[in-house]
Amino acid sequence: MPKRRATITAVGHYVPEKVLSNADLEKMVDTNDEWIRTRTGIVERRILEQGGSSDMGARAAEMALTHRGISADEIDCIIVPTVTPDMFFPSTACLIQEKIGASRAWGFDLSGACSGFLFALVTAAQFVETGMHSKVLVIGVDKMSAITDYTDRNTCILFGDAAGAVLVEPTEEEGYGILDSILRCDGSGQNALYMRGGGSLNPASHATVDRKDHFIYQDGKAVFKVAVVKMADVSAEIMERNHLTGDQIDWLVPHQANLRIIDATADRMSLDHSKVMINIDRYGNTTAATIPLCLSEWWQAGKLKRGQRIVMASFGAGYTWGSILVKWSVPDLSTATK
Repeated sequence: MPKRRATITAVGHYVPEKVLSNADLEKMVDTNDEWIRTRTGIVERRILEQGGSSDMGARAAEMALTHRGISADEIDCIIVPTVTPDMFFPSTACLIQEKIGASRAWGFDLSGACSGFLFALVTAAQFVETGMHSKVLVIGVDKMSAITDYTDRNTCILFGDAAGAVLVEPTEEEGYGILDSILRCDGSGQNALYMRGGGSLNPASHATVDRKDHFIYQDGKAVFKVAVVKMADVSAEIMERNHLTGDQIDWLVPHQANLRIIDATADRMSLDHSKVMINIDRYGNTTAATIPLCLSEWWQAGKLKRGQRIVMASFGAGYTWGSILVKWSVPDLSTATK
């Protein structure tokens, strides 16, 4: 019998309507458009004015289900990688389950920061490959505006809000699906990127609010120095152990944190930059949503096609990082909608 392999069968995404441009930020903090573009590649980002992560996640999930042509009550499990849950509990997965009407599904949130989507995708694949489940939704979503200090020019320029969803199902089609993964973490990087307040170590108090402990903190230089190496290395590593060259990769789907990190990853893979999915200019860093947002946009634009070989790569707080090799099996949009 062929091995039961997990594959992505549908994608969806949601971005809020409100646009926060570099010009808008110039009026809020001491920065300018040229400085932001040069150092990050970001031009604008989206902001969710009302609601929480579950609202965006539900919209992305509904798009994926519509494209797949199935109802929510067919879903077995919902995994939500996020660092901005609506609340500590109940989980955002539970809230999305109720909003989309996934009456048979159980679910949970996963905390992997910017690598959360990759961590969750591998987890979903294992549920499918073992035969425990046949339809698992992975919804990467973050409302980063909720934990961003808009008086801190070092971080407020970077982040935006969005959601991206994929449906993971079994396939027996030889050579297709989620083929390999490398996932890593290193807690020694904990002091370079974090939100200190709100957990059991520093529960909310007047003091934590006054210290702005409930906002994201990043030592940009420290994070960049490690990320530019780790994300590139892990992408090259997954290619090497699968005996692939840059010519054999159709797309790099990188976490959208910094254009210079993305370029370094493509160079390390000996990959032509025309094969790199980039939307950081329009959305900024949406944390767990960046990779599925790219997948959904490129598929809907007809640029991500069935049979193409892609590498997803990320780096995030923790530190966390990883890469996943996939042979794309979602029917092309023109075929899927017939």
